[in-house]
Amino acid sequence: MNLTETRYTISEVEARTGLTQHTLRWYERIGLMPHVDRSHSGQRRFSDKDLHWLGFVGKLRATGMSVADMVRYAELVREGDHTVDERRELLERTRREVLARVAELTDALDVLDFKIALYSGTGKTQS
Repeated sequence: MNLTETRYTISEVEARTGLTQHTLRWYERIGLMPHVDRSHSGQRRFSDKDLHWLGFVGKLRATGMSVADMVRYAELVREGDHTVDERRELLERTRREVLARVAELTDALDVLDFKIALYSGTGKTQS
């Protein structure tokens, strides 16, 4: 560890990420967070690398990836470079699922746009 590296308390991480302290502790407990350094008094001290990881986890959450898959991904990262193919496969599967959801939402948006345009024109429709 670089002695000049910035360290953040759990309260500071909560303020920066919007994640609750409970969630941050849970992430650590289930293995979603890598080992978080501790101060001499036992307080968690998060690094910029930890904040970057939490940002990535937030993106995975936004994709709808299950917690189990996120934990598996984190395990693979910790296992090292020989897991790159399995990590890529997991991300590719998630990407396919996201694309399917985007297509579904695009279709729903088209229906909404059609109805809005219809109602804007005459306002006299049944559905």
